[in-house]
Amino acid sequence: MSTRRPPARRGGGRRPKKKDEGSELLLALGGAVMAVMLLLAVLRWLAAHVWVVVVLALIGVGVTALSIYRLLERRRAAQAQRLADLERRRRLRLTLTGPGGLDHMRHDAFEFAVRDLLLRDGCTARRVGQGGDQSADVLATDPMGRTWVLQCKHKQDPVAGAGVSVGVLYSLVGANERVHKAEVPVVVTNGRFTKPSQKWGAEQNVLLVDREVLGRWASSGRPLWELLPQIPRPRGGQGN
Repeated sequence: MSTRRPPARRGGGRRPKKKDEGSELLLALGGAVMAVMLLLAVLRWLAAHVWVVVVLALIGVGVTALSIYRLLERRRAAQAQRLADLERRRRLRLTLTGPGGLDHMRHDAFEFAVRDLLLRDGCTARRVGQGGDQSADVLATDPMGRTWVLQCKHKQDPVAGAGVSVGVLYSLVGANERVHKAEVPVVVTNGRFTKPSQKWGAEQNVLLVDREVLGRWASSGRPLWELLPQIPRPRGGQGN
């Protein structure tokens, strides 16, 4: 005789009770009331102790004044440093021979010296010479707005050694056309240029700064564009 199981009760348990929204509202109102009461108490205390407000205000004014003073001092010091740097550059004079002369420099120091001479002339200039420099050692913009690309060739034996070959000029012109797009390509050396270099440079408007021109430029304080022929006119038609 089989017994029949009673049908299973559906498991429809009660859902968890929600938080009592009324209780949360009361807590929030209570917190707001306490905050207001605390604020009123602080204000009453400050009203009874006005000197505290005055002291805090004076401290704030003092801190602000000190911050402004330090900011102005930093600006004055930076301006003084800029003026000192400009004056030092303006007075820069270099020689070819003798201790510290251009002939005795390492190649990278020679590049920095060319950059410094351009800075002295009032250009913005930066030394870029290193591996993969695209035949440029110094890039500059003169006060008239002309852009310059300079390749520096330092010679250990500037008088009796080999001159700068025309291949150096080929590389500079090619890199300038592809990459730099400068208006004034220049090769600077403390030595000399071969005859093919001189001929090709004149034909292609590559300016050559040889030992003689470099010596006058470094020692006289005159800007380089006053010592070189055929400088391109700056954009806008300004003069040399």
